[in-house]
Amino acid sequence: MAIDRRRFLGMGLTMGAVAAAPRSAMGWMVGQAAAATGDRAAQMRAGAASAPIKTTKLYDNVYLLQGAGGNMAVQTGSEGKVLIDSSFSTAVPHLKEALDALGKDPADALINTHWHIDHTDGNEGMHAAGFRICAHSMTRERLSKPALMKLFNMALPASPVGALPAITFDDTMHAWHNGDSLDLVHFDPAHTDTDIYIHFHNADVLHLGDTWFNGFYPFIDEGSGGTIGGMIAADEKALAVAGAQTKIIPGHGPLGTKAELQAFRDMLSTVRDRVATLKKAGASEAEVVAKKPTADLDAVWGKGSFAADMFVGIAYRTV
Repeated sequence: MAIDRRRFLGMGLTMGAVAAAPRSAMGWMVGQAAAATGDRAAQMRAGAASAPIKTTKLYDNVYLLQGAGGNMAVQTGSEGKVLIDSSFSTAVPHLKEALDALGKDPADALINTHWHIDHTDGNEGMHAAGFRICAHSMTRERLSKPALMKLFNMALPASPVGALPAITFDDTMHAWHNGDSLDLVHFDPAHTDTDIYIHFHNADVLHLGDTWFNGFYPFIDEGSGGTIGGMIAADEKALAVAGAQTKIIPGHGPLGTKAELQAFRDMLSTVRDRVATLKKAGASEAEVVAKKPTADLDAVWGKGSFAADMFVGIAYRTV
């Protein structure tokens, strides 16, 4: 559905048919995930309170923002700033400073790539600063209710009303803004069941949220409908959109290229196939993990926040 800028950014109705912090930006995922020690959300927010935000220019009016949460982006212009993701609530002052440094254009829209706290916890603060929040309909649904992320033993309360997307869509949304056209497109369940990508056509910038962790094994939220097969399908969909020169923003990790995204997709496919073969032969999860099916991949992909064994376990449970 194609809609003009005013309707995209001003109507509260549901639309049907929108490099520098690879590991530190994933502080909420780091550490001993099985050990329930303290309030994880508070720990994340504490880390974000002092983390600076790095700004990288990608196009005349499109910038990558990297701080303590997931990678963000912003488009500037006289029609208003469009922000992608909002990091942690405690990062909001730093985020406002970074946005102010890019000019006096007014706040307009905040787009969430998915529901996770490191991408949406700043929603309320940015909404108070004038941004109207847009996301997939499932993002609003998940933020509206208490959630439990079992892998991290982390319970999250329902988000306040000011943090909820006021504009939602189910499949695709298209808008024209600040001299560019934007596609917002939902993936089938991949990292979660709330994932979307945002493509700025003229700028040729593609934000993939957490369907891509550039350079290391990803987290797949099985409790939110994520599967390794869904991640592969999402990356294949993104590869069909990206060109050789497209600047691709992952949810975590450095700004990337189509070739790097292809390598990530191929790694996922290799792990999926190996784990599926062992599982089909009757091996238990513990037995598959013990067989080290990623041993030849770990030197390249095992340098992130997730140990190979944890990733193999997720693959086993979602294959």
